[in-house]
Amino acid sequence: MKAAISGLLAALACGGCTEPASDATGAALVESARVAMGSQVRLTAWTADEAGAATAFTAAFAEFDRLESLMSVWRPGSDVLRANAAAGEHAVAAGPEVREVLHLARRVGDWTGGKFDITFGALSDLWRFDHDQDNRIPAVDDIRRRLPLVDYQAVEVNDQAGTVFLKQAGMRLHLGGIGKGYAIDRAARILRDRGVRDFMIQAGGDLYVAGRRGDRPWRVGIHDPRAAADQTFAVIDLTDSTFSTSGDYERFFIRDGRRYHHILDPDLGEPAALCRSVTIVAASAALADALSTGVFVLGPEKGMPLIERLPDVEAVVVTAANEVLVSSGLRGRLTLLAQPTDAP
Repeated sequence: MKAAISGLLAALACGGCTEPASDATGAALVESARVAMGSQVRLTAWTADEAGAATAFTAAFAEFDRLESLMSVWRPGSDVLRANAAAGEHAVAAGPEVREVLHLARRVGDWTGGKFDITFGALSDLWRFDHDQDNRIPAVDDIRRRLPLVDYQAVEVNDQAGTVFLKQAGMRLHLGGIGKGYAIDRAARILRDRGVRDFMIQAGGDLYVAGRRGDRPWRVGIHDPRAAADQTFAVIDLTDSTFSTSGDYERFFIRDGRRYHHILDPDLGEPAALCRSVTIVAASAALADALSTGVFVLGPEKGMPLIERLPDVEAVVVTAANEVLVSSGLRGRLTLLAQPTDAP
């Protein structure tokens, strides 16, 4: 569900500076990347212990793989696939991680009036956004038949029994709007437990930074939704914080002048139309992951007041009209470099 922040973060890690790549203590950037959860996952640490960081990275990547095996809609035997297969019939055993994610998803669903809905999976196979030759706009009647199957409130989580039950046959869980954020939170805990204090974790459009990059915070940028992949319109310095962007510019096609993208409005069964991108800054990557999607669908008129009500959560919204909205807690912290490109 995320729009990638692209290679920009590596370029901004030192604020665009030309200083040496290490300091007097011998600390330097150590990096590693792998593919997990459908995205490139990049781990970066500022450390003098390269071997220790590499060992910690291995453990963090293993956690991404383990969580993917539980939450994937592609890996046979995952908790999510088993729950989907038993929808409307019986509950299935689900691990504590999956149940924790479902509880958070329920809260964000409530906050956004159902605009964040993890049962959008019932609609996902109707649309095609990944390949030019497969782009498809489903028939209105096909969408209408699926809409009754989209209902996050019909997901029953029983922590005492350790089970999950989808109450309607044909329902489909899909944790693409929250799973990577949860994995980032878990990976951050692993890195800290293994002694890595200054690091950055990026998975697609979800990111967490801890500590500092040498003598300064980590600097990250917000992609211009209508510009080239390396173009940004704003930057911010962060530490011990997450940064998650959802946008309409990664998986999309344009037909008859209209942009169709992968972030679906669960009430309509079609791409949400009120935002170009939403970036959330918060302490929890899972929360930011879910809120960036939920606010994107909810739109700026209702989404920004929600952000202002939530403690320790901030947002930058590029509206469908290309207006940039910045929540009160980011004013004075966010640097606007330029107005986002104005294009369809």
